Amino acid sequence: MTKQYTLAQISEFLDASLDGDASHCIEKIATLANAKETDIAFLANKKYRAQLDDTQAGAVIISEKEANLFSGNKLVVKDAYIAYAKLAQMMDTTPACASGVHPSAVVDSTAQLGENVSIAANAVISAGVILGDNVQIGAGSFVGENTKIAQGTKLWANVSVYHDIEIGENCLFQSGAVIGSDGFGYANEAGKWIKIPQLGRVIIGNRVEIGANTTIDRGALDDTVIHDDVILDNQIQIAHNVEIGQGSAMAACSVIAGSTKMGKYCQVAGLVGINGHIEICDGVMLTGMTMVTKSITEPGAYSSGMPHTTNKEWRRNMAHFRNLSDFKERIKSLEEKSSNQSVDE
Repeated sequence: MTKQYTLAQISEFLDASLDGDASHCIEKIATLANAKETDIAFLANKKYRAQLDDTQAGAVIISEKEANLFSGNKLVVKDAYIAYAKLAQMMDTTPACASGVHPSAVVDSTAQLGENVSIAANAVISAGVILGDNVQIGAGSFVGENTKIAQGTKLWANVSVYHDIEIGENCLFQSGAVIGSDGFGYANEAGKWIKIPQLGRVIIGNRVEIGANTTIDRGALDDTVIHDDVILDNQIQIAHNVEIGQGSAMAACSVIAGSTKMGKYCQVAGLVGINGHIEICDGVMLTGMTMVTKSITEPGAYSSGMPHTTNKEWRRNMAHFRNLSDFKERIKSLEEKSSNQSVDE
């Protein structure tokens, strides 16, 4: 049976100002365009203001400055997007990663399990592993030797955590994440690649979220470190010995090469490439497709990716780009000629 919430309950939970029918029942959250009478919608982007006129939502979460734009049931808040995020947590219907210890799970006799630990079918818990209270290990996941996972952390299906890894409290790992795989370490002797065993670990703080199929390599000698409250999207590559500061966020398909240190509260958009052995200070924002080749010492927004244009215009611009050296020499020649004329006059 679908759970229902009255607007009075939702208003109290969000600490919102309710204007409308307090007894109206809500079953789920929906967009303004698709909401029904039993749904609650929200306006967090001014691009969708026009949809307020036609929405069938039973109520709308709206900011104080835009409250006068809607005459129906509404919950007035300071920040509609933050309120939506909190309400989504309240109404979350995501099932547990696991419930109890499945008979097909393989748990080594030396592993230590806290209270209320759940391990799903075909998961493997290796020797010396320590799982804190309320840890959930999804189906088919692997936890390597001597790894420690603190209380409340969840691993969805098919997550691989290698040996000697330390993971903090209340973290979330989406399916396919790989933590502690070997960093890309090789020496070349006369054309032959010699593997360098990666002897460091991965240390992950509290409340970290790792997206699906994201990989974090173990350190070569020192550890790879992901600090508290970091969020990583899907399909991200974090190389060996990288350190990511507290509260930083990375979007999908971005990569950080080895031994780079990123500061606190940085924001990295999708498809960003960050060179190795550099430092990025606190509070840096990198827009999509930015290529970072050297250290950044001042906070702020940085960009380098080329926005799309028509193919015709792009080809014309690339032709000009290939001739930049010629343009430079021609300008230099004109400047010298102009300078000589000025002297003669």
